[in-house]
Amino acid sequence: MCLILFAYDCDPRYKLVIAANRDEAYKRPTLPANFWSDNPSILAGRDLEQGGTWMGIAMNGRFAALTNYRDPSQDKAKAPSRGNLVRGYLESDLSPDSYLQVLNEEQIEYNGFNLLAGTTQSLYYYSNREKVIRQVEKGFHGLSNSLLDEAWPKVKKGVNAFKGGLKENKINVEHLFEIMADQVRPDDQELPQTGVSLELERMLSPLYIVSPDYGTRSTTILLVDNYNHVQFWERRSLPVRSEMGNEVFYEFNIKEGVS
Repeated sequence: MCLILFAYDCDPRYKLVIAANRDEAYKRPTLPANFWSDNPSILAGRDLEQGGTWMGIAMNGRFAALTNYRDPSQDKAKAPSRGNLVRGYLESDLSPDSYLQVLNEEQIEYNGFNLLAGTTQSLYYYSNREKVIRQVEKGFHGLSNSLLDEAWPKVKKGVNAFKGGLKENKINVEHLFEIMADQVRPDDQELPQTGVSLELERMLSPLYIVSPDYGTRSTTILLVDNYNHVQFWERRSLPVRSEMGNEVFYEFNIKEGVS
């Protein structure tokens, strides 16, 4: 994931509403979101190169999502896959904060990441660049390739649009997809300085990224209502095609205590 917009425990109808874009190289092999054959309780897409995922939810209500932290000066070529952090949490029995505490204490040198981990009762955030475990406060939030709620142009723009989209009596999922499809680039003076070239900062700056070999591969909308009913949409982007089609939808009722 490279942009996650979410409303946490601040809507009278929903515990959690998420709209998220996954940005990745087009050639990286990926499975669309589905219930995994080797762990049918997990609903998530899958990175076929390393076996992990960028965002997923389990039948017992465990949820996790990941973005990379952009700081190329600190990246290591042979660092372990960050997608296994999401998978590890979804398969774990640890509480969200305990799982993040284990990550914080480990000496595994992952490249920079941001991880959201939660259940139907709580939501936590951790970045290995900040090294602080934070309980997420009620409200609207945005997470891109810096720390949670860092005021990057795409985060500010996305959160403001996301707030407007949730004011309607019934959430319009198509409108959320439209918000996440925004390709407008901000002015150069608004761009963050993350250690990449100006040309690359420009390319990475919109909510929805398009370039010859890298861009937004999929958009996911996740709703968890106050009755623990889950609705999950994933819409994949061209030029990447799938035998499953370009969109999948799943819904289920959370069964807490079931692994």
